[in-house]
Amino acid sequence: MAKEIERKFLVASERWRGAADRGTRLLQAYVVTMDDRSARVRLMNDERAKLTIKISNGSMTRDEFEYDIPVADAKEMMSKAIGLVIEKTRYEVKHGGFVWEVDVYGGAHEALVIAEVELNAEGDTPELPSWLGAEVTGDPRYSNQFLATNPLASRDDHELSYSPF
Repeated sequence: MAKEIERKFLVASERWRGAADRGTRLLQAYVVTMDDRSARVRLMNDERAKLTIKISNGSMTRDEFEYDIPVADAKEMMSKAIGLVIEKTRYEVKHGGFVWEVDVYGGAHEALVIAEVELNAEGDTPELPSWLGAEVTGDPRYSNQFLATNPLASRDDHELSYSPF
């Protein structure tokens, strides 16, 4: 069993793009959602798929079980999703010895941009890039599970103050 320890931030500018990889197009759907656990299916570039089960131990650490599954199975499960299928492109950005994942959302969550960094321990203190905005670690409004069941009505719903410079 793996542990997922991460911090999450809104993104305040486009300055991350210069160090980013080419990105991976993700479709993500939840087939089970509860307050402290979820089961989701993720399709990556329409070529690979994973089933992931997460069980929360707190705001920063969760148990995570992840398995490769056939793309056809993922598509079938997505057709039975609870709420919306999340659309986003994930970019990896190396900074200060850590890999930051920047998710640029589309669809119902167009204009939302969130950065996450996975840690080895809760006490890790990565150098924070200048392009980060407010920290939202532990804020349930920014979990993909919440976003799947609560579409954005406007940019203001998530207090985004996004500036491209």
